[in-house]
Formats: sequence, structure tokens, C-alpha cells
Amino acid sequence: MELRRLFIKANNELENNGIRTRSRKITCKKCQSLVAVAKIRKNDFVCPECGYYFPVRARRRILMLTDKRSFVELDADLESRNILRFPGYGEKISAAIEKSREKEGVICGTATIGGMKICIFAMDSNFMMGSMGAIVGEKITRLFEYATAHNLPVVGVTVSGGARMQEGMISLMQMSKVSAAVKRHSNKGGLYIVLLTNPTTGGVDASFAMLGDITLAEPGARVGFAGPRVIEKSLNQELPEGFQRAERVLECGFIDAIVPRNQQKDYIKRLLELHEVPYE
Repeated sequence: MELRRLFIKANNELENNGIRTRSRKITCKKCQSLVAVAKIRKNDFVCPECGYYFPVRARRRILMLTDKRSFVELDADLESRNILRFPGYGEKISAAIEKSREKEGVICGTATIGGMKICIFAMDSNFMMGSMGAIVGEKITRLFEYATAHNLPVVGVTVSGGARMQEGMISLMQMSKVSAAVKRHSNKGGLYIVLLTNPTTGGVDASFAMLGDITLAEPGARVGFAGPRVIEKSLNQELPEGFQRAERVLECGFIDAIVPRNQQKDYIKRLLELHEVPYE
């Protein structure tokens, strides 16, 4: 019975990431092809049939980008609280912790890429869609302050539905708080590389996600402030094809490069070398 319970739980976790399981194969959400789990993992969680990018958990994302066993987490003990006593928020936090197996929607720490020491953060869509609350803002702010004090570059991976409405103005304040920390890091000559993944929207897009010295994105990632349905209703007209997709945002000059998932580590490593980041 215990093995069956664990199997059901594993299937549910895959379904939360837009994947339906059948034995040792998964069904791609986009093309509906049945693909072996091992093949998906080997292909960096990209469907080999249609190129669909499956969501990736924050810790796995960090492992994919950094050197083996180099990651050291910072501020792992910080947790959200229902400061405003918003109805049902406590239950939502508990559900998010159970679903993501994380205490919050961002993981921060230090690591190396190609032997070069960096600070890194990765947001997790499994925790309330990577929404930005007080703790997300605090953890990222502290990371930039650590990077500033130790003269380290920052690599950030964003995925977010925006500010966390259950924290009201406290959530919105994180936009300016994190942005100020990014600016102080920049004033000291620090390098900030940001990788936008699907989706990066709302207050995160309107603040630290778009403040990188170098802005990268995954193919097909949605990048923008308000959602397309909101914009369509506001303008009362159809939006052009590819609206808010990374490829279109690149054409508009807000992204420097679109980098496939299997090339991201080497690409970032090369950027760090070009900016003469010292090796450990």
C-alpha cells in the first residue's frame, strides 16, 4: 500500500507540471506524444518530438546550470507568514509547501559554473506560481547584498505569475526593494545575468527580471506584465501572433539572446569568462 501511495504521489507531481503519466512514459502537453521518462530527462526536460519545454523545479534548474555538488543554499530557513491575516492564505501556503516540497517560491545560494564562483537564485512555479511575496523579495535582496559584499556575479532564473495578492502592498514593495539591491550591486561593478523562463510576468517582469546586464530567455517563454487576455479586453482587439513570446520580445530589444536549455550552462559559462569572473 505504501509503494502504491508513493507511485500515485509521483504521478500527481508530474501532472502538476503539465505531464500525464502512463507507466514509464509521459504524455507531452503540447503534442500529446508518448515519450519515455528517461528520454525526457536526458533531453533536459524538452519534448524530443515537438520541442515543448516542460517546467523545471528550482533545485533541478540550479543543478542543470552549476557544477556538481557546488551549490550551497543561503537563507533556507525563511518562511512566509499570513501577516495581513488574508482569508485562506495560511492554507494556501501549506498546500504550496506540500506541492513544491520547498518553504518558499525561490531558492538562493552560491555555486560555481565552470569553476567560477557565483550567486544564484531560481524561482519555482510549483510554489504559488512563483509569485513574489515578502520572503521571495527578502531572499533575493539578501542574495544581491551577499554578492555585493563578496564581489560575486549573480545568475537569476525567473518564473512567476507576478506579485502575491494575499500580501497586498507588502508584496508590491518587494519590487523596489529588490531593484534597489540590484542597483547597489551594479554600482559596485557586479555582473547580473538573468534567464527568463515561462512565464515571467507581473511585478517580477516589471522589476528585477528586466534589470539584468545580460538578459537571456528560453525559447517560447512568455514575458510581459499583464496577461494577454487582460490586454485583449482592455484594447478590445486581437493581439498579434507571438505576442509576449520571447522571440517577439527579442525583436523588440528587451532580450539579448534566446538560449536553448541544453546550451544554457555553457552559454552562461562563456559570459562569465568574457567578464573575467575569477576561478575559485
